[in-house]
Amino acid sequence: MIHYTLTCDSEHTFEGWFRSSADFDLQAKQGHVSCPLCGSTAVTRGLMAPNVQSGRARDERQEAARVPAPVPAEAPEGPRQMMMVPDPTQRAMLEALRELRQKITENATYVGDKFADEARRMHHGETEARGIYGEATPEEAASLAEEGIVFQPLPILPEDRN
Repeated sequence: MIHYTLTCDSEHTFEGWFRSSADFDLQAKQGHVSCPLCGSTAVTRGLMAPNVQSGRARDERQEAARVPAPVPAEAPEGPRQMMMVPDPTQRAMLEALRELRQKITENATYVGDKFADEARRMHHGETEARGIYGEATPEEAASLAEEGIVFQPLPILPEDRN
């Protein structure tokens, strides 16, 4: 396995493990490598230092690899979700985004794909103003912005992309 420091086009830095350089190249080309903070698939490898270990360290690493990782009791059978782990600062930011998103969704009404229509009705006073969230196409979002309707996209979390 090769350990890479990765950077997205928004300059977020995170880590990933790949079987080979070619494996990273293939996964990145197919859009399977994404930033855990912003979801961007425009990811490149950063500079890295080779990890040269003694024979004893290599033996210890191989022994550790033979011990299976514990699986939570509630884990379903089948494919497992995987995530690249960001550094501690990024992890804290990600947790803050999760908390923010949870507070928003707990205190707002989900309107699904009717978000743009409902936002317009509230903006024009046709319905009571309240917190809402849902989905909008890029075209709908652009139209809302052109009309002066204030909205904010919810943060996209890594688990949303799995």
